[in-house]
Amino acid sequence: MNGIKLAVFDMAGTTVNENNVVYKTVQKSLKDAGYDVSLEMVLEHGAGKEKRNAIAHIIDLISLNKVDSKLIDEIFKKFREDLKLAYDNMDVTSYEGVEELFKHLRGKGIKVVLNTGYDQRTAQKLLQKLEWQIGEHIDDVITADDVKVGRPSAEMIQLAMKKFAIEDASKVLKAGDSVVDIEEGKNANCGLTVGVLTGAQTREQLQTAEPSLILDNLSALKEVL
Repeated sequence: MNGIKLAVFDMAGTTVNENNVVYKTVQKSLKDAGYDVSLEMVLEHGAGKEKRNAIAHIIDLISLNKVDSKLIDEIFKKFREDLKLAYDNMDVTSYEGVEELFKHLRGKGIKVVLNTGYDQRTAQKLLQKLEWQIGEHIDDVITADDVKVGRPSAEMIQLAMKKFAIEDASKVLKAGDSVVDIEEGKNANCGLTVGVLTGAQTREQLQTAEPSLILDNLSALKEVL
């Protein structure tokens, strides 16, 4: 496990505890548009993805007819409005031990980067609520709108590697709470892919992506690195 130079962590469900509000909001937006979907379906098929793509994918699974992209745009717009309101009115915390983990890793010279299927506006709101500063608590945050293709594409991890001049992907760790996080790490050829059980998906779901490790929570990484 030695030799890791960059740790890329998902936000909601991995480092940030927001009680699955984003997926509850996806569900609400779909229901408001007339699509009767369960939260379990949203978690299974939408977790970790850029949120417009998640909405489009779920609709594609349940709709008999091809859905106009304009409708998807309208649902996504409503989702963003509802999510902003939800975050404005809720407390957001980090999972226990996460800040200590960041300090531990950065103290060992490992860069800590957050990445997310959120847009930059939402990610920055979360950072503000948590009072996390780039350069103090973490080294950077990369979001879905910083790249052309979101998860499970490797582009966000590759951008993080480029920013910190890391050319060897085997020196990179990716951790997240969804299958898509693990697939992202594998597509980037990360040396270590880690699933955590604090967020969207179960151990059985995460195991389908064959991560290097599955941990009860992210802070357990202190025992590994």
